[in-house]
Amino acid sequence: MNQIHPTAVVASDVQLGGEVTIGPYAVIESDVVIGPRCHIAAHAVLKQGTVLGADNCVSEGAVLGGRPQHLHAHDEIGALHVGNGNTIRENVTIHAALEPGNATRIGDCNMIMANAHVAHDCRVGHHTILANNVLLAGHVVVDDFAYLSGAAAAHQFCRIGRHSMVGGQSHIKADVLPFVTVDGFTSKVVGLNVIGLRRRGFSAAQIDQLKQAYRLIFQSGLAWEALLAELERSFTSAPATQMLEFLRTTQRGYVRGRKPPSGEGVALRVVADETDDTPPSVPIRRAG
Repeated sequence: MNQIHPTAVVASDVQLGGEVTIGPYAVIESDVVIGPRCHIAAHAVLKQGTVLGADNCVSEGAVLGGRPQHLHAHDEIGALHVGNGNTIRENVTIHAALEPGNATRIGDCNMIMANAHVAHDCRVGHHTILANNVLLAGHVVVDDFAYLSGAAAAHQFCRIGRHSMVGGQSHIKADVLPFVTVDGFTSKVVGLNVIGLRRRGFSAAQIDQLKQAYRLIFQSGLAWEALLAELERSFTSAPATQMLEFLRTTQRGYVRGRKPPSGEGVALRVVADETDDTPPSVPIRRAG
């Protein structure tokens, strides 16, 4: 049995699963789907084209599926698809995709804390935490089990790797490798997210393997091709191979260590202009 407060405004074509609760003064626009057992709190707004799975909790004042904050947004925009079991706290804003046929996507079992913002065309995986006031620009990808601390901000098209930990007030302008910790003061990598890995059940052998890969990536000073070749030679199984695959597919370069090695030779990928919202497609700048 659905419970809809009499002051809520719910369009006639909204699709509601069973046991949905919609609080006072909430606004649910047309062409919205709300899965079973979702709770939509007072003054929340679900815009046209928003799809929620099951067991989501949307707190007071959140706005889901809003129009992208983009100068080139047309009258027709994309959608927002949210998975199952997410907690979306007060005044969170998650925008729809920029183009029709595309969708901003939030996976399952994420915690998105108060006042966080997820821009158009972002992809957030499963079991992530976005703490208060986190800001994701357009097209950012946050992989499973990543943790972004309060007021961290990510530039468009950046990726935040799985099981990484991003410190509070970090400004992320390149990709964050899986399994690492970024210091909020310097916005640089300071080591592995060892505590998080242990909590997630990584074995001592797996963590030791990641430590070896970490030293190779952040402390060896190898040039780009040599680094990839050495990683491929040294590591043939997960989780270290996931770091190699991440490096092979980076488009914005990766966040470097706080203490770079002496005579560092690893090449950086060129980072796109921070005012440009087009995908970076530039080649690697070679060392030497």
